[in-house]
Amino acid sequence: MAITTVSFENTQFVISYLLSNQDKKESILFLHGWGANKEIMSKVFSSFFKDYCHIYVDFSGFGNSSLPKAVNSYEIKGVMEEFLRSIKKNPQMIIGHSFGGKIALLLNPKTVVLLGSAGIVLPKRFSVRFKIKLFKIFKFLGLGKFYTLFASKDVKGMDSVMYEMFKKVVNEDMSEAFKNYKGRAFIFWGKDDDTMPPAAALMIKDFIEDSTLYMVNGDHFFFLDKGHFIEEQILKEGR
Repeated sequence: MAITTVSFENTQFVISYLLSNQDKKESILFLHGWGANKEIMSKVFSSFFKDYCHIYVDFSGFGNSSLPKAVNSYEIKGVMEEFLRSIKKNPQMIIGHSFGGKIALLLNPKTVVLLGSAGIVLPKRFSVRFKIKLFKIFKFLGLGKFYTLFASKDVKGMDSVMYEMFKKVVNEDMSEAFKNYKGRAFIFWGKDDDTMPPAAALMIKDFIEDSTLYMVNGDHFFFLDKGHFIEEQILKEGR
């Protein structure tokens, strides 16, 4: 594990990362999802894509990376750009799971691999809409301090800065970013994903002209045992 500090918008971010296969000319950046860290991506992909240098990084606030202030996805993209400059890497391919998929897209690589990517805002279930409305009533009554009773499981146990970050990123609509992406996209999705439903995958496929969609068995973490399959599909095209 390595640590570097980058400056973005006059704020210092400590970034934790791993590098492997450093002798390779081309590189792949691996981006984890919300609540995860670089290790989960390393465990899945370290045995694959041997002809690439691997870059595994903890997003700000996750793993061993600091979160000095709440940021949105566009700001995280800026931090990641500064990070890549600091280690002198320009990845030709970025593989991102869930929240990491959004950031992968914003970084605009030649090839993006989206694993159950976030970024498509679908209608919320009634139970979620009811919880939001109830929280707003509590907040109006001056009981906002009880937000943990209503918070998503994604923020359970997290501090207030992380919660503010979650609120910034959770409903970001990246539809236009998907439409504007002109590179090659590989989209992998779990058929039983109830965090990012398959309907989102179909929308992303329609938005990105040069894209291929693979629907596979599994839920939001379908990719944990699909490293070989993902590599095989991508390398078929000589990427």
